[in-house]
Amino acid sequence: MRNWLVCFLLLAAFGLNAVAAVMSPNGRLAVEERDGGLAVAYKGHCVLQVPSLGFEGSQALANLKFVREVASDYEMLSGKRRHCVNKAREYEALLGPDVGVEGKCKMVLRVYNDGIAFRYESIEGALPPKELTSYRIAEGTNRWMQQWTEAYEGFFPPSATARVKPIPSFSGISKSAAGYNCHWGYPALVEVANAETTDGAACWLLITEAGVSRGQSASSLWNDEREELFRVVPAENEGKAVCSPWRVVVIGALADVVESTLVTDVSQECQVSDTAWIKPGVVSWVYWAYNHGSNDYNIIKKYVDMAARLRLPYVLIDAEWDEMKDGKTVEDAIRYARSRGVNPMIWYNSSVGWVDGAPGPKFRLNKAADREREFAWCERLGVAGVKIDFFSGDTQRNMDYCIDLLECAARHHLLVNFHGATIPRGWQRTYPNLLSTEAVYGAEWYNNVGTFTDKAARHNATLPFTRNVVGPMDYTPCAFSDSQHPHITTNAHELALTVLFESGLQHLADRPESYYAQPAAVQRFFASLPAAWDDTRLVGGYPGEWIVMARRSGNTWYVAGINGSDAQRTVALNWDFLEGHSSTSTQFADALDGLQPPPNTQWDIQERRSLPSAVDCLPRGGFVFVVKSK
Repeated sequence: MRNWLVCFLLLAAFGLNAVAAVMSPNGRLAVEERDGGLAVAYKGHCVLQVPSLGFEGSQALANLKFVREVASDYEMLSGKRRHCVNKAREYEALLGPDVGVEGKCKMVLRVYNDGIAFRYESIEGALPPKELTSYRIAEGTNRWMQQWTEAYEGFFPPSATARVKPIPSFSGISKSAAGYNCHWGYPALVEVANAETTDGAACWLLITEAGVSRGQSASSLWNDEREELFRVVPAENEGKAVCSPWRVVVIGALADVVESTLVTDVSQECQVSDTAWIKPGVVSWVYWAYNHGSNDYNIIKKYVDMAARLRLPYVLIDAEWDEMKDGKTVEDAIRYARSRGVNPMIWYNSSVGWVDGAPGPKFRLNKAADREREFAWCERLGVAGVKIDFFSGDTQRNMDYCIDLLECAARHHLLVNFHGATIPRGWQRTYPNLLSTEAVYGAEWYNNVGTFTDKAARHNATLPFTRNVVGPMDYTPCAFSDSQHPHITTNAHELALTVLFESGLQHLADRPESYYAQPAAVQRFFASLPAAWDDTRLVGGYPGEWIVMARRSGNTWYVAGINGSDAQRTVALNWDFLEGHSSTSTQFADALDGLQPPPNTQWDIQERRSLPSAVDCLPRGGFVFVVKSK
């Protein structure tokens, strides 16, 4: 009786009637057709407007009709949660020149408990060429949006306006007539202004897409026509798609957004029959320290030895291994890694993006026969996986090529890490050998420009609310020393990133000597650090300011927090996720006494029998608790 009453009150608040209700299974979200588009309410308050849908010449929306109940219940081999469960109600509506007139395509809408997802499907032939989907984000609404680049490497600056001057990038810029940036990458995080819901809770939106399949291009957002109207614009598509990817909006409290698995919920189920060989893990990585690839056998040996000493399962042999010095070859490096019990991964240039002047090996994967031969060679040598770099955006040719790579790699039992590539859109479920994707302005930028030094802490405290929500993120975290440009985050802040940032292949960025100089407890931390999680909880935070995240592996919780600001902060901790279980913990924090400037901050490491109610965080500081529940 109570659920029916709640639904009735929500419908009344939203101006809907019970017969026409389009609602999520838990009743929190309600959707209404409005002037050819959609309006979405969360807990009785309109929080999202999708003012236009469909395609040019086929945009009118006939009445939404209920189709079925949808239950997503599946296992992930990596990610924020092993067992994923979500429920939705699915509806359909025909698209045509006039409401009620049957067209040649339809819209399929799913209203999940934590958001909505919709896509277009052809009834006859291919989808029309020009999509009209748009989202309205009013001026004055807080948002964290990234200027689009091919590699999705940029900041998510906080803003309450779309009137942002473009930042020059290696992928070029797009400006509106007024001179503002008008091309945006997913995901876009929005704090709904004045969302006075029935229980007073704030509402957040995360706009992205998912479920890109062969023959489809990915899309991005453009507001070049009207500043408040963000159009979904698919990239170049040489084929004729019979359906679109899912347009996805995660909706709810901030924890609902961060913890959501909606991107994988709507994506195709696993297409790899044998997955026993897929093992997430931590990787030793050469590039950050040397700003160079892996053409020096003796340096490769150092990183193999580091992986062996810290008990990391993987080492990456990076670019330029085809130009090994001193008469050595990559096969020598692979043999050495395997002799030390470390699984080697190797790097390839995709040879569709940055080619001229870029490192190699090149042009080994582009043709199907070459790709099969190369990956068979990797499998024969005992290579565990491949890192493939330098793609060229969201086009259908790039999407098809990525799928070709994933399928071929799976046949040869190779893990995959895409770099210089687009964001994850659910392939981590369909092809679970895809354990990580870069698509982030990460720690390697300490090698390139000085900009990162002052902005890194705030950026780090933004990424768990934005980029990392949609899938694994190879940020290459945790550097205690400096690269070409200094960092000013503390030791504990850097350690916390290995937990805050989810990635099925977690590449440790610093040089071996830096890790060896850390206390024994820190070295043991790396030896037992999971790269896949059974559960994830947002404990608290606000984008760019601070965050505390709890991730569980077995009966152990890793609770990590960072301060994104330049001022000291006291962070309150809520341990309710332990559900009353007794526990012991190891604390890794910054020493508050005798502080030296980063990266020379001192550790405060201690075993605790009780859990603190708050932690004092240094400017740009952080902490980790490893909590074993009994």
